[in-house]
Amino acid sequence: MPRLSRFCLAFGLWLAVALSGYAAEPTDNPGKGRPIHFGSNDWPWWRGPTRDGVAPTGDSPPVTWSETESILWKADVPGRGHGSPTVFGDQVFLTAAEPDREVQSVLCFDRRTGKRMWQSVVHEKGFTTKGNAKSSLASSSVACDGERLYVSFLNREAIYLTCLDLQGALLWQTKITDFALHQGYAASPALYDSVVMISADSKSNGLFAGVDRASGKIVWKHERPKLPNYTSPIVLSVAGRDQVFLTGCNLVSSFDPKSGKKLWEIAGATEECVTSTVTDGKVIFSSGGYPKDHLAAIAADGSGKIVWENKSRVYVPSMIVRDGYLYGTLDAGVAMCWRCSDGAEMWKQRMGGTFSASLVLAGATLYACNEEGQTFVFKATPKGFESLGENRLGISVFASPVICGGRIYHRVAHEVDGQRREVLYCIGK
Repeated sequence: MPRLSRFCLAFGLWLAVALSGYAAEPTDNPGKGRPIHFGSNDWPWWRGPTRDGVAPTGDSPPVTWSETESILWKADVPGRGHGSPTVFGDQVFLTAAEPDREVQSVLCFDRRTGKRMWQSVVHEKGFTTKGNAKSSLASSSVACDGERLYVSFLNREAIYLTCLDLQGALLWQTKITDFALHQGYAASPALYDSVVMISADSKSNGLFAGVDRASGKIVWKHERPKLPNYTSPIVLSVAGRDQVFLTGCNLVSSFDPKSGKKLWEIAGATEECVTSTVTDGKVIFSSGGYPKDHLAAIAADGSGKIVWENKSRVYVPSMIVRDGYLYGTLDAGVAMCWRCSDGAEMWKQRMGGTFSASLVLAGATLYACNEEGQTFVFKATPKGFESLGENRLGISVFASPVICGGRIYHRVAHEVDGQRREVLYCIGK
């Protein structure tokens, strides 16, 4: 479909939704969610195929690179965004927000060459200039079920969930809730069975909702405390069942990802969290940074037991679990390793800089990017910090890198003629 036609279709559907206040007409029967499918070398949503920041088995990407070394391709990205790439088949998807045009969109690149295949406008106008200076209006990552794309944006002081096909045509759009902006909005959609789940914690109308993937209709929802919070719903298999977790708002909450039924909830987190929950299969690990620094291992069997906790400030970057050990990068630039069973500190190492991007694991190798554009590569071992490489691209990194098919997809900002310019890199051997 020509770019202009796609734009007209997207804008026309958006206008109809905005005027009515409801989701667009269903394209399929409610409840008939299509199967979720993706390849062994894909990264279909935030935190990857296993929802924990771990690359597909067998991935062996480079540990060193530069502007001239191991760069397979790079592509210009308009505007500013912190969402991570989503990789499916021969396509790479990315969210973007362009303040000069007041446009929020989804971009599609050819996975092999980096050529931009299409740009689909999701929202036009409705921007806000409030919030934390580090935040963006495209901080969420796209979720892909193999046939459709799902993306969430803050626009016109509300959270909207939008569904596109793989060619960028808008299928439906649903207003989830009004939203009182505090620092920003960054929650990414999570897919499970026939629903796409979306969280929107704010001081006005906090909500966690399950939306029918086929029709865009809200099928279940939970009101949340009227507090600012930034976590994405994460589905994990723990304590013998699949559970979707939300942390923050002074709570750790568990829900059934299919029905939306609340399974259990405890007062076990701080008010504002950003990180995505991880697990060792027995407990989950929650962390936050306002108004207190907080890291805790929590039994996920509904008992409410806090197995251990400490005061480490792992506020923004999500952690990684491997072979009974928990790895994290403190916001202040320190890498750490704890034993999952009891929280014993195995080692710590100062790397430098401030960290917002989440850790990613490929095999036994961890990748950690600071906000200044440095990526530290080190072994995931409890024996001590063992550096494998330090690499710099650009001047700014907030998006978490993605690793699949032996390649690293890395969203980076450069300064060009005094202006900030974003680039998507494909790094490989």
